Amino acid sequence: MTALTEISAATEVDTPVLTVRDVRIRRHDREFVSGVSFELTPGRVVGIVGESGSGKTLTCRAVLGILPPRFDVSAGSIHVAGSDITTLTPAELTELRGSTISAVFQDPASYLNPSIQVGPQIAEVVRVKKGVRRRAARRRAIELLAAVHLRDPELVYGQYAHELSGGMLQRVLIAAAIAADPRVLIADEATTALDVTVQAEILALLADLRERTGLALVVVSHDLAVVAQLCDEVLVMRDGEVVEQGPTERILYDPRHSYTRLLIREHEQYGLERFLEAEA
Repeated sequence: MTALTEISAATEVDTPVLTVRDVRIRRHDREFVSGVSFELTPGRVVGIVGESGSGKTLTCRAVLGILPPRFDVSAGSIHVAGSDITTLTPAELTELRGSTISAVFQDPASYLNPSIQVGPQIAEVVRVKKGVRRRAARRRAIELLAAVHLRDPELVYGQYAHELSGGMLQRVLIAAAIAADPRVLIADEATTALDVTVQAEILALLADLRERTGLALVVVSHDLAVVAQLCDEVLVMRDGEVVEQGPTERILYDPRHSYTRLLIREHEQYGLERFLEAEA
């Protein structure tokens, strides 16, 4: 059994699973995100890059329906698997999260209960979202731990968060995020706190999930090397606006906006240049 339900031959792979149209996010009289648009079909990866405060995370939180207090989507639309999330009740949004769209964030320890073993936390997601009994949920959780390439998943199942490395914790969080077979996964700075080797392993894992199951990904990062490795399309955000958008290859090799060119120059010393040379 795979970590996600394999896409059937009858699935319309060209039908968007996520459509964001001219989304604007406000708090009181100030607009923080202005007119973001993109769409995702199964197996595709969209990257959102920009400096801190550019609106990347707010955009993703809007997609997940978890904007901070007093922030609202003031215009535009967000459709997840055909459902306009702005029209859903809180209960319907809760049902959508995890089962259709899920997320992995930067600090996995913050999303795991330190007093409960990590395996039962994944099993609880399976039990609640899939409606299975505890024994079946435990079995599924171990399968998920194996699917994210953790050695000895049965041992990891019984461990606590403080017993695991940062890379292992991020894999556990990915296992929890895909536990209910979502169609869209948002990875918000999911590799930022990891060293280069572990980061590469997590990116390879995400790529494997995408290729094997048709999982659609939104990858949020300030690291252009991450985007270059994984994404099909890139949105470059600055001060809440998309200043440039297009296929990854075009954005990285032929940037048209001065801010994009600045980001590329700043990131060359961190590995982007070496990656681009290897791809050439």
